[in-house]
Amino acid sequence: MRVFALVACALLAGGNALAATFAYISNADSQEISVLALDANTGELTPVETVKVGGNVMPLALSPDKRVLYAALRSQPFRVLSFAIDAQTGKLRKLGEAPLADSMANIATDRSGKWLFAASYPGHKITVNSIGKDGAAGAIQQLIATAPNAHAIQPDASNRLVFATSLGGDKLSAWRFDDSTGLLSPNEPALTNTRAKCGPRHFVLDRSQRFMYLLCELDASLYVFAYDASRGALRELQVTTVLPPGFAGKPWAADLHLSPDGRHLYASERTSSTLTTFKVDAATGELQPLGQVPTEKTPRGFAIDPTGRYLLAAGQESHSVSVHAIDPANGSLSLLKRYPLGQNPNWVEIVQFP
Repeated sequence: MRVFALVACALLAGGNALAATFAYISNADSQEISVLALDANTGELTPVETVKVGGNVMPLALSPDKRVLYAALRSQPFRVLSFAIDAQTGKLRKLGEAPLADSMANIATDRSGKWLFAASYPGHKITVNSIGKDGAAGAIQQLIATAPNAHAIQPDASNRLVFATSLGGDKLSAWRFDDSTGLLSPNEPALTNTRAKCGPRHFVLDRSQRFMYLLCELDASLYVFAYDASRGALRELQVTTVLPPGFAGKPWAADLHLSPDGRHLYASERTSSTLTTFKVDAATGELQPLGQVPTEKTPRGFAIDPTGRYLLAAGQESHSVSVHAIDPANGSLSLLKRYPLGQNPNWVEIVQFP
């Protein structure tokens, strides 16, 4: 490990700007974060360091300027750790830790970088923590009870609206957000319903803020909504699936991400251990399935690098990460290489510094 870290630092010191891309992967059961350098030319990963965190680390989030990494611990005492990211080496320096109100399945910063949102699956709640001028998360500002099993929470690009999923309640909630006070209040309309027992999990908004894509865990359905950003209203356009043809088993969908150019959407399904690629219609937002590829066993989390050339998928049961190359023409995935990680890797964040 030390040799790999020295090699990574040597590359960076040599002025290779392309080497200043770093992946951060949380390993829940070994209670650590893996830091790896990603070579933007080849897709090769080089270990930089392993950071012990003293708890079951799962969701990660980045500050808007990508200079601070937040890591939520889902073992007691529930808390969020804040780390400054060294832009030259990718290494992490702990800024502090703060209490969380429960075990959080998802965390995200607001667009100003002054507030941290969190959603609790077992606690059926969403919360807002303050963030200090140094980037460290602070005290709990607000706690709101929700429908069962809150799972994801994210602001839209305007920072005036925040959405949260209720996996057990089969709905999305919409909230008005005041970034001067850090307070959420119900939007009107406040709720968008999905089919019963589909289990809304993760969602993404496209760059134009015209469409939202929602992945459901329990039936592996994938919703496309038209988004009215002025009202925070969603209108269903399409429902498709991330399950491979001939699938037989219990669906267990996990994560989804749009490519940086918005032309393709990818989703992971844990029972089949596959990634599905969709082509995005730029005019309508609707999705055309392009097929599945196998990936790490139980791919709970994945991420796409800022150049759109590589997808990194972490396997909870394989304890490894796969690097898939993305074809720039058609969005198809091809496996480049697998790398061992800690135990139960589950969340991936990628940053790139100029």
